[in-house]
Amino acid sequence: MMQRVLHITVLLLLSLAVATAQQRMVTPEVRAAMQALSVDTLLRHAAWLADDVRQGRGTGSEGTRAAAQYLAAQLERLGVVPAMDADGYHQTFPLHGSMPLEESRLLLHTPDGEEELRLWDDYLLYKTGAQTFIPRPVRLMFVGYGIIAPEYDYNDYQNIDVTDAIVVYLSGEPLSADADYFEGPTSTVYSIPEMKQRIAFSRGARGSIMLPLPRVDRGYTWENWKRIFSFEDVTLPITVPSHLSALMSLEAAVRLFDGADWSLADVLEMDERNRIRSFPLYMELSFAGSFRERDFLTSNVIGMLPGSDPLLQDSWVIVSAHYDHLGIGPPMQGDSIYNGFVDNALGCAALLEFARIFSHEKWRPKRSILFLFTAAEEKGLLGSQYYCAHPVAPLYKTIANLNVDGLAILDEFDDVIGVGAEYSTLHMHLQRLAGELDLRVSALPPDFTLLDAFAASDQISFAQAGIPSILVMEGNAYRHLGSAEGYRRFIAWGRERYHTPFDDAGQPVHRAALLQHTRILTAFLAGLANTFEPPQWLRGSRYINARLQSLAEER
Repeated sequence: MMQRVLHITVLLLLSLAVATAQQRMVTPEVRAAMQALSVDTLLRHAAWLADDVRQGRGTGSEGTRAAAQYLAAQLERLGVVPAMDADGYHQTFPLHGSMPLEESRLLLHTPDGEEELRLWDDYLLYKTGAQTFIPRPVRLMFVGYGIIAPEYDYNDYQNIDVTDAIVVYLSGEPLSADADYFEGPTSTVYSIPEMKQRIAFSRGARGSIMLPLPRVDRGYTWENWKRIFSFEDVTLPITVPSHLSALMSLEAAVRLFDGADWSLADVLEMDERNRIRSFPLYMELSFAGSFRERDFLTSNVIGMLPGSDPLLQDSWVIVSAHYDHLGIGPPMQGDSIYNGFVDNALGCAALLEFARIFSHEKWRPKRSILFLFTAAEEKGLLGSQYYCAHPVAPLYKTIANLNVDGLAILDEFDDVIGVGAEYSTLHMHLQRLAGELDLRVSALPPDFTLLDAFAASDQISFAQAGIPSILVMEGNAYRHLGSAEGYRRFIAWGRERYHTPFDDAGQPVHRAALLQHTRILTAFLAGLANTFEPPQWLRGSRYINARLQSLAEER
């Protein structure tokens, strides 16, 4: 009896110890690690990666290869273990690149003859390659927003047959102020162009044309769109072939509605009144593309740091950052190198600092950490998708992903935002950490809820593979600028520097803000790697089934 009492007492004490450990994420060891971070080292790594010599680290370029070699060399210097048996730190995989040429011909067939629409001036191509070829005229059908959403009892394709047709739809989704209908002002997955394209393909359409709604695109001009589409279309060889998919200017799209029951002006008014409808168009269209194509290899860069706890070291936390950027593109004020300093040389620099700090034995976390620098993120999250299809650490043994895509550079802050935290118990970890650091956890500002921020970077790939994932960014409670001015500058940075040649090492950087953000991420990563309770998807999450499948298959 005494032995049983003693046994129960020991178990209770152990449980109390575990609970106490769970209550504190910022232990003395973690705080020491946070203090050991170097802002000079962060900026040095980022400046090397974003130097003009790297030519913007475009996918498949010499600059990208040099960046991958640099990251691998840094991991080796820090004593981080190579992840790949044959290729060391490099997980090499093939890609296919394609660029449309001026010789491409998109013809609008009218009762009076043919009218050629001009690439770049009238339309842009989401997808390129031989699979987009439509040699004979094909009928056009207008299908509202191009959405089928059973959970909202919404179907733009109801009572309309689009088999072998090219569908025309508006960007975005129906206007809603009701959180239970298309999540109110927050955009859903149905607003993503790729989702619209998949729906069209599933209904038997031969192609799709999206028309940019002014209310959705918030001031984007056609020149903005042309710059975005000026870079090479890159795909994985395993990608399902895509049909013709184009974005057309509203000026050119007016002609599509000639002779139809409603004009484009009528359609835009329907959108404003939330009374959109689908109907046939009386034009036909054909397309013969001309492309410059290539096949090449790129690589993710991966290193492993074994955990210090014998019982927990067989489970993993992935910390990721993409190291590619856009490369060389349309000149802006005479500069054509899109350096990607904040997006995402700084994120890569943060990972190297994590590796330096945690490689010290006295700070090494209990679980193993996998440092993953992904390739081709800017081309559609291709590196993270390839990793999830070919994981180095089993998916079912990977408890979480912390993705780093940019760091705070404007000002120190008093709140943080967990992009994707609402889908899993990661929100509890973030709340706990914020409390220990005297911070608040805030929601995304309203302007950002118009986009699916969680789907905008590599964290979505890991979520779709079943791994609870999060991106932690600074909030809007800036300490010196104030919320209004800080928010204005954040929006201005997005408009004036994001995905332009002006995101370079010469831009102003608030060193204290950069260091603060990196310290928060260090503590969060350490907390995940030390936790006894792995994060779980919340009931009803769209990603929970992928987790259950990987656990069942032990994959």
